[in-house]
Amino acid sequence: MVLLVVDTQKLITNDKLYMFDRFEENVIKLIKAARENFVEVMFVRHDDGVGEALTKGTEGFEIYGGFKPLCSEKIFDKTANSAFYQTGLLEYLKSIECKDIMVVGLQTDYCIDATVKCGFEHSFKMIVPEYCNSTFDNDFMSAEKSYKYYNEFIWKDRYADCVSIETALEMMKVRMK
Repeated sequence: MVLLVVDTQKLITNDKLYMFDRFEENVIKLIKAARENFVEVMFVRHDDGVGEALTKGTEGFEIYGGFKPLCSEKIFDKTANSAFYQTGLLEYLKSIECKDIMVVGLQTDYCIDATVKCGFEHSFKMIVPEYCNSTFDNDFMSAEKSYKYYNEFIWKDRYADCVSIETALEMMKVRMK
């Protein structure tokens, strides 16, 4: 198993996210547990390109301080919604014979959705812990509705195992046995 932390960049990781405090607390718990149980933690950053707010080389592009990667942890940069699209992530996961991906991060209705579905299509067991992804209100749905729509309806029992934070933490401990 690996823990994949998607797009938790400074520009968009803030208290305007749905259930931000719970999201932040849970992701910190999972990163800590992964490191303690020798589960590889890897990060993904989104680059919207030159002239955009979320651009490589800007402060907002960097990973949020509360989730800061260790020097030894891999970071994959992407330019599309899926963490798998032209990033080298798929090739790396195959090289280490990874079967299970626990995915956390931003945004539920964009990059997390694309990553969960692409991971499923590449035959990975996708695991989505509760309140470990989040998003903002949009013109069509509130952030809460978007979160519930994907986590409780779209992914659950189709594309991913949607589990409690307690179950996710236990899954990491089991990997050590």
